[in-house]
Amino acid sequence: MKKKEPLYKSHLRKDKTLAFILDGPCHTLEVYKNIPLRLMGSIMSQQLNTRVAKIIYTRFLELFDGKEPRPEQVLAIPDETLRSIGLSHSKVLYVKNVARFCMEHHITHKKLADMDNESILKLLTQIKGVGRWTVEMLLMFSLAREDVFSVDDFGLQQSIIQLYRIKIKDKKKLRKKILHLSDSWSPYRTYACLHLWQWKDS
Repeated sequence: MKKKEPLYKSHLRKDKTLAFILDGPCHTLEVYKNIPLRLMGSIMSQQLNTRVAKIIYTRFLELFDGKEPRPEQVLAIPDETLRSIGLSHSKVLYVKNVARFCMEHHITHKKLADMDNESILKLLTQIKGVGRWTVEMLLMFSLAREDVFSVDDFGLQQSIIQLYRIKIKDKKKLRKKILHLSDSWSPYRTYACLHLWQWKDS
């Protein structure tokens, strides 16, 4: 007996072009509760390839004997030590900004679970070094929100341009076109992103 397809795939298949890349494995979203650490990890990985980002993150955890640190522990680590694991001067500042903000505002998974996406974006982008993209990744990969679309993610843009054969060069018009395409994927835009990233990587 054929296994029933998840609801998100049935919905996304209504877009006949997107349906072309949906035959691979189904994706699931998982909740991770250490929000401060996940934000710090996102900052560490900015503008790095996956392999290098993983190495730096592993070195970071090794500073705490492989355990997940609390924000106050991160603030106690000298800047020079964080630089020695491969973080730039600005990333050291941003990581500590996250730790400080999360302590001051009592940022926990439970607190964010009761907030909608836009409220979380508004709250966390107050942190210097944390932009919209970083929070969108948190919404997808830590809070398991199903309807997030990161329109400014370069990888997503490239996948969509290639898949839909878009010829638009003007950045504003391109952004508008991509957002318009993504509207029909709601309320499962996160899954669309996951399949588009997977297709690009393959």
